[in-house]
Amino acid sequence: MKVLLHGILSESKEYYLQSREKIKKKLANLPKGSVKERLIAEKKYYYLQQRVGKKVVHKYLGKRRPEEVASQIKERKALCIQLKKVNEALRIIKRSEGRRHG
Repeated sequence: MKVLLHGILSESKEYYLQSREKIKKKLANLPKGSVKERLIAEKKYYYLQQRVGKKVVHKYLGKRRPEEVASQIKERKALCIQLKKVNEALRIIKRSEGRRHG
């Protein structure tokens, strides 16, 4: 029984480690921050707002709403939530591995 549980834990750990690496690779290619709309002289302008160190930096995106960037940011937020769940699963597995004193 212990060997079976050890095998399951090992497979689960490997799966979550691979998942974490895939998520990190995807996150590296997605923009950080949020899309902000500014109204200047009755015209709308869109900026990517993100934190760089202690400063907040605004990058001009254009006059049209940048749907692609907005969807990438939404995807990034979903991946960050998924990454937290994967990291929590890995913490649980690590605790379970530590309890084996057979």
